[in-house]
Amino acid sequence: MKTIDNKDIKIAVVGLGYVGLPLACLFSNRYPTVGFDINAQRIDNLSSHIDQCHEVAPEVLRNALAGKLSITSNISDIQSCNVYIVAVPTPVDRHHNPDLHPLLSASNLVGKVLKKNDIVIYESTVYPGVTEDVCIPELEKVSALKYNVDFYGGYSPERINPGDKEHTVETIRKITSGSTPQVADFVDMLYASVLKNGTYKASSIRVAEAAKVIENAQRDVNIAFVNEIAKIFNAMGIDTHEVLNAAATKWNFINLKPGLVGGHCIGIDPYYLMQAAQVYGVSPHVITSARILNDSMGDYVANQVIRLMNKKGIVVKDAKILILGFTFKENCADIRNTRVIDIYSTLSTHTNNITIFDPVVSVDAVKKEYQIDIQIDNIESLQHSFDAVVLAVSHNQFLSLPVRDFLRTPDGVVYDVKGIYDPSIVDGRL
Repeated sequence: MKTIDNKDIKIAVVGLGYVGLPLACLFSNRYPTVGFDINAQRIDNLSSHIDQCHEVAPEVLRNALAGKLSITSNISDIQSCNVYIVAVPTPVDRHHNPDLHPLLSASNLVGKVLKKNDIVIYESTVYPGVTEDVCIPELEKVSALKYNVDFYGGYSPERINPGDKEHTVETIRKITSGSTPQVADFVDMLYASVLKNGTYKASSIRVAEAAKVIENAQRDVNIAFVNEIAKIFNAMGIDTHEVLNAAATKWNFINLKPGLVGGHCIGIDPYYLMQAAQVYGVSPHVITSARILNDSMGDYVANQVIRLMNKKGIVVKDAKILILGFTFKENCADIRNTRVIDIYSTLSTHTNNITIFDPVVSVDAVKKEYQIDIQIDNIESLQHSFDAVVLAVSHNQFLSLPVRDFLRTPDGVVYDVKGIYDPSIVDGRL
């Protein structure tokens, strides 16, 4: 391998979403960087210093674009780069099968500009083997170059936590890997040069891929356990949060809270590991059970609300219900794979009078993705209007909200999915 000299590094980040944009801004602090996205509207917004994902502040984006960062939707603008970092989504289809089309499309695009001695690094979450068995062959086919002879590969899994302003891409520790020992050293050096807390160099690309996919699968399993005990204790009439607080006094108890598991990581990544396991003849019983249980929680919450309404003599048919929050997590605009939609869908089989209020989402994005109208402002107008209120997402704006003021009678139902309100003012919670 002809090693790329530090002073000659020019990076292209392909995909400027929740992962790619912060990464491009970070690398541009030190290296000439071109951010590429096929969405021309996204490029226009970013050029105006507007990140609709709310991951990069306007002033940070402005400074990056005034420095070594350029952004484009024109493939010719990344031809002069020699390090390509692919950061596109890896979703699942409606049958929960991994959808590698975005990854293959990005690989096809990079293959068109790939040159001798270039390095392609993938950040997208995949099951072990995807980088070298799926993506690299696509690069070879399109570029007519040979892997580990003419060009090289690497994998450094993303660890972006949408909405988290503490564990940012700059401050987390990153796993790195490369297709040869020399390339592994180069990839490790590249990331270490811009990260505050360094790197961990894995022994192979497959090890790095596997490490990433189990990070979120582990969290999914742990949360599934807490969700299951919440169902058990609710049936027993015991407050789950009180039980967890008591158990947390033991030094080695892992104190997690029950809730909805959505988003593009925990709610998606385990399916990649499940498919890979089945290919190798292993039945992933624990991971599969965790996924089924966590995916059932929205429907469970809705039925708990219905049970409480029936108990209070509220006619559920055509009742007016307010859902507070629609994103997959608090203080984050991300609506991908939000499980609040499951609460809405179950309740909507009983009534069409459902209002969703979420001050941080895009009305157009929700309408396009879920065909639902949503309210984002003037929450005062909703007071004294509903038979039931469901707190689904604990945005900061909701923490001190006088939630019972939204009920039209004192006998209305308040259900607190996140456990943020005083138990004395709610009728039920996970």
